[in-house]
Amino acid sequence: MVGVWWLWGRVWCWLATTLMIVGCATEYNLATGREEAIYITDEREVQMGRNISEALEEKVELSDDPLLEGRVDRIGQRLAAVSDRKDIPYRFRVLAEDEVNAVALPGGFIYVYQGLVEKAENDDELAGVLAHEIGHVAAKHVAKRLQGSLGYTVLKVLMLAGRADARLHQGADLAYSQLLLAYSREDELEADRLAVKYMKAVGYDPDAMIHFLETLREVDREGPLRPKHYSRTHPYTGDRIRTVRQEIHGNIEFDDYLNTSGGDAF
Repeated sequence: MVGVWWLWGRVWCWLATTLMIVGCATEYNLATGREEAIYITDEREVQMGRNISEALEEKVELSDDPLLEGRVDRIGQRLAAVSDRKDIPYRFRVLAEDEVNAVALPGGFIYVYQGLVEKAENDDELAGVLAHEIGHVAAKHVAKRLQGSLGYTVLKVLMLAGRADARLHQGADLAYSQLLLAYSREDELEADRLAVKYMKAVGYDPDAMIHFLETLREVDREGPLRPKHYSRTHPYTGDRIRTVRQEIHGNIEFDDYLNTSGGDAF
């Protein structure tokens, strides 16, 4: 019996420590329109994002093109200014790799691969990608994904460890790997709907999102997927095209019924 009480004492101690470190709150999420249990405070989320970002930038090469960086930041900041989450600073950087991908880290740290920037035909198409990633941050998909997929110890390290701590780099690598995996179907479609909302608010053409998704689908049908390709980490392209078109115009086309999730190459 003593052993049982001792075990319960350890469990309650662990829970109390966890709550003190990561916080616990039920809040109304403006982006999703729902009451949600968020165990990572905004302050902690930004710190996590900063730690992951610093570890990431020690391993990858950033673009040295100031015009390219300026273009991405200019578009991203315009969209972030009309998002449902303005309480955190957003940071946009370009990775000097030819992959066609983008990723949002916790706390508003958003990275776009140079290959994706070059694939976008104009600012409207690039805005669609950035607005989508901002949608993930605004809806707190990023924080909730890490909250649900990483262990307590890793979260603690990401939030509290000093930069010199080797565990930080291990935790950052694990977190980044998790974020490169596909979001749920619901999160992807919700981010797309938010992207349309933000693009309209700024004045970008949301139909450019459809064109960009269709372009990527055709490119992928012509060649194999690479590990960090946008289509691998952002699946259900047929569903996404249908959702975006319906969000913009209030209707969908017959072809959209034929191109839902099961029929796409990615």
